[in-house]
Amino acid sequence: MLEITVPVMEPLSGLRRTHSCGELTLEQVGREVTLMGWVHRRRDLGGLIFIDLRDRVGITQVVFNPQTDPVLHKKAGLLRGEFVVAVTGTVHKRPPGTENPQIGTGQVDVIARELRILNTAKPLPLQVSEDQEVDEALRMKYRYLDLRRAGMQSIMHLRHRVTQSVRKFFDQEGFWEVETPLLIKSTPEGARDYLVPSRTNPGRFFALPQSPQIFKQLLMVAGFERYFQIARCLRDEDLRADRQPEFTQIDVEMSFVEQEDVLTLMERLFASVFQECLDYTLPIPFPRLTYKEAMEKYGNDKPELRFGLPILDVSDGVRESEFSVFSDTLAKGGSVKGISLPGKGGLSRKDLDGLGKLAESMGAKGLLSYALTDEGPKSSILKYLSPSSQQKLQELAALKPGDLLLMIADETSRALDCLGKLRVELGRRFDLIPRGKFAFAWIVDFPLFHYNEDTRQLEPQHHPFTSPLQGDLDLLDKDPTRVRAAAYDLVLNGYEVGSGSIRIHQRPLQEKIFNLIGLSMEEAKEKFGFLMEAFEYGAPPHGGIAPGLDRIVMIMAGAETIREVIAFPKNQNANCLLTGAPVEVSEDQLKLLRIRVDQG
Repeated sequence: MLEITVPVMEPLSGLRRTHSCGELTLEQVGREVTLMGWVHRRRDLGGLIFIDLRDRVGITQVVFNPQTDPVLHKKAGLLRGEFVVAVTGTVHKRPPGTENPQIGTGQVDVIARELRILNTAKPLPLQVSEDQEVDEALRMKYRYLDLRRAGMQSIMHLRHRVTQSVRKFFDQEGFWEVETPLLIKSTPEGARDYLVPSRTNPGRFFALPQSPQIFKQLLMVAGFERYFQIARCLRDEDLRADRQPEFTQIDVEMSFVEQEDVLTLMERLFASVFQECLDYTLPIPFPRLTYKEAMEKYGNDKPELRFGLPILDVSDGVRESEFSVFSDTLAKGGSVKGISLPGKGGLSRKDLDGLGKLAESMGAKGLLSYALTDEGPKSSILKYLSPSSQQKLQELAALKPGDLLLMIADETSRALDCLGKLRVELGRRFDLIPRGKFAFAWIVDFPLFHYNEDTRQLEPQHHPFTSPLQGDLDLLDKDPTRVRAAAYDLVLNGYEVGSGSIRIHQRPLQEKIFNLIGLSMEEAKEKFGFLMEAFEYGAPPHGGIAPGLDRIVMIMAGAETIREVIAFPKNQNANCLLTGAPVEVSEDQLKLLRIRVDQG
């Protein structure tokens, strides 16, 4: 009987990898190769042992024959899933009928003559070799195993390719990549800062950057003219599927530009990235919608444009109705808004009730329906609508026989918000959203401010460095709520994937904006004095944008959350299940920083 002692780890010395596990073809038949990777599967068939050897490039089948080398064959019998091995052997063409068209190396295999077990592996807490549903918490705890799975490696490779494509584009466009600080001064940017205590300055704190906003503006003052950065940003805010405490932006700033210059540059960027990384041709220019148009047609400022179903104003069609829901709403200055669903006039009462409950869960007081069937109109409110009102309603909704109109009567903004949410759900339920399609658009002409009812104070819609549109400057003193911003959001498939603006570059205007949002000159100098002083030394007109790399890759990969496209993400509670962070620190560390923790 053959006796084999296998150490936990055999040396790699003297052995050199010649090929990856995904590149062998018929061209290498007859050559001796050395492969290294992980045991994906082991199969014992008729005395032969077959090993699927995997690395990040692909899989190659390795054959161990007891007739050729019984010692090696027995050693191969010790292999288990995820053992790390090196194999040397000769490339052979597979016998007819045994080819595997599912993998790139499926026409060949390697007949082994040497095997080194570089490391063993315990039984896995999650399967790497099978594409199956795994609890997300388990995946995040064992992220290094989860990242071995083919789907995750494909996503991370896509992210790498997108990042390199972005860098190549900006380099060709004359941009400089500049890193900005991670330990900065706390400045208001819309979310809570992560604070870092300073050991050398007791009682003082750095903040981690929510964005490089101020520093990229200072780079424009410095005369760099064209800057970009793949920038890490950190915000202490409530998390959701498309939000993480740590995220990555494609940060861009340019001098001597107007809004259209930024928009057309970014269109060319993404056309290039999608062509290179997905072989997908984006039509440019992207559609441009004003903020007002987006809100009125789609109920939000990040519309999903891969399908239709715009929101309609049907108030005039029911204005003469005796139905109190309509009349009372219109009398109070509200609206009746609706969505026309082609071909859905035959929905059952049960289906309509289900849609009504869905609308109520989204904040609606109720959902009314009006169907145009072959037998005529069908609605629970038909008796309240005169023939002329029905005719007007059908015209406003462009109803044809077989169509269905869903309506919400409420304060206008609430009706739009509810129908905006309902529209997307209707698109999903009725399979109206085409897969594999990417619909970009620009949202422009945002309000410069919004009014916070709680604080009774104007607040920036984007951030306080956004310039007003030149044509609205006189409104700053007359009616600042009507001032439009030289701001623009980039949306893709229902997500905001980038936000930018033309910046304020003159101190008097910046001081005026600070004053309007209730920031005193003393507070402004304390928080932004260095920026305002910089504006007095010849700051050029400038503007930029910061698309979110994580969200864009998520959409390109067809993933459900940005956690899928980040190598080591946090969970919904901003915890790292892999490392256990955040953790308590020792009393010695706290004393060094002169910090006392209140456990209450």
